[in-house]
Amino acid sequence: MSSSRSLRACMVCSIVLPQAKFNREGCPNCEGFLELRGSSDAIMDCTSPVFEGLITLADPEASWVAKWQRLQGYVPGTYAVKVVGIVSPWSK
Repeated sequence: MSSSRSLRACMVCSIVLPQAKFNREGCPNCEGFLELRGSSDAIMDCTSPVFEGLITLADPEASWVAKWQRLQGYVPGTYAVKVVGIVSPWSK
């Protein structure tokens, strides 16, 4: 079990995962272009420990909350309502 201190939110799609999972698997929605897997620097540049609110989506395609938050097309999971931070311009 991970503590909430290790949770980070992707600044592109807002998914919230433990930092270790971003390192192990990357972002399930953005890995194709962010390439977070195995890169501590990319994780620090493209995710944030500062976020507000949580939404858990079981079926993003059918959820009105997913539509409202523009999360349709993403994988089921837990997402931040608001992520504080700016993706580094030096990130891939």
